[in-house]
Amino acid sequence: MIPLFGEPDAEGKRDVLEGRLLWLGLEALRLGTSVVLDFGCWSRDERSAVRWLVESAGASCRLVYVPVGHETQRTRIAHRQSTTPDQTFPMSEADLLHWRTLFEEPDAAEMDECGVADPPPGWSGWLEWAADRWPSLA
Repeated sequence: MIPLFGEPDAEGKRDVLEGRLLWLGLEALRLGTSVVLDFGCWSRDERSAVRWLVESAGASCRLVYVPVGHETQRTRIAHRQSTTPDQTFPMSEADLLHWRTLFEEPDAAEMDECGVADPPPGWSGWLEWAADRWPSLA
């Protein structure tokens, strides 16, 4: 975000950027190319929406979750901040602890899930939910 926009959270541009990455990945899937999507998907809803989008493109999806302990995460952040300070933003210990509470760790059922869960209440489908979450997707 910083190299592209000069700030870590440029007024919702992260959602726009992620939506374009998803759109590009879906286009590649429709052409028969394999795709690796490597970004947060912090919530079950985000992961379910991505699964639905991938399946709607006629492809299959595999979720790979690599858990990272707090100390390893803190060490990696410190390394990034010391080696590429212009490409990352400061994260305090309090920030890190808060953000870790927001992440919804996938459980065994989600990791093994072949189907897609229903969209959250109030949403008619995953496409509508995803278009709201990632405005540049549609």
